[in-house]
Amino acid sequence: MQTNPTHASLVTVGDSFTEGMSDLLPDGSYRGWADLLAARMAARSPGFRYANLAVRGKLIGQIVDEQVDVAAAMGADVITLVGGLNDTLRPKCDMARVRDLLTQAVERLAPNCGQLVLMRSPGRQGPVLERFRPRMEALFAIIDDLSKEHGAVVVDLYGADSLADPRLWDVDRLHLTAEGHRRVAEAVWQSLGYEPEDPEWHAPIPATPPPDWIMRRTADVRFARRYLLPWIGRRLTGRSSGDGLPPKRPELLPYEDLAP
Repeated sequence: MQTNPTHASLVTVGDSFTEGMSDLLPDGSYRGWADLLAARMAARSPGFRYANLAVRGKLIGQIVDEQVDVAAAMGADVITLVGGLNDTLRPKCDMARVRDLLTQAVERLAPNCGQLVLMRSPGRQGPVLERFRPRMEALFAIIDDLSKEHGAVVVDLYGADSLADPRLWDVDRLHLTAEGHRRVAEAVWQSLGYEPEDPEWHAPIPATPPPDWIMRRTADVRFARRYLLPWIGRRLTGRSSGDGLPPKRPELLPYEDLAP
C-alpha cells in the first residue's frame, strides 16, 4: 500500500451505510463517512471527482443490478463496495446467493478501478447483533476471501470495539451517528495509506453513567413505534425505505460541484 497517496477520484457503492444515514445535516440531507472521506481526498487532489451511488435499503442483488456496472464504467481511482448486510437481516437469507452476487460485484469492479475497498461492517452491541452474528460473520468471511483473490483492501470495522458502543448509533439502532461516521471515514482514510488524522479512531469513547431503567424502557418503546414496527411492515409487504429514491451523487463530477 502506497504511503500518503494522491487519488483523483472516488466512487462509493452500497446502501444506507454508504449513503450516510443518520449523519443528518441542517438542510435535511445526509453526510456520512463517504462524503467526509471525499472531502479529505479532494483537499489533497485539485480537480478531485466523487460519485456516491448508494441508496438506503438496497439488497446485494439490487446493488449489483443498479450500481455496480455504473461504478465500473466510471473507472475511478478508488471504489468502495459495502453490501450484503441488509440481506443477512432478512428472515430468509440465502448466503450462497449472497456469495455469488458479491463475487460478481467484485469481479466487475476490481479490474475497473485503481483500488477496490471492501468492509467488514460495524455491529452494535445488543440482542439484534447476537441473533444475526453467524450470518454477519459468514458475510465477512466471504469478503475476506474475495479481498485476497482480487487484491481489495478490507477495512475491519467489525473488529473495532468503539463502533460497537450503542452511544455511536442513532436512535433507530441501525445507523451510526455523526461521530460514528467520522470514525469510519478515518478508518478508510488510513486503510488507503494516508497519514492518520486520528490515530485513536478505534479507541472507546469515555464512559458515562448508564441511563436508568425508566429511560431505557421509554427509549425501547419509542424505538419500537417509530422504527421497528415500520421496518417489520416493510419486510412483510416487500417494500424498502429506498424505493423510488435516486442515487445520492449519481455522476462522477468535481467534488466542489457536489459539496453541500
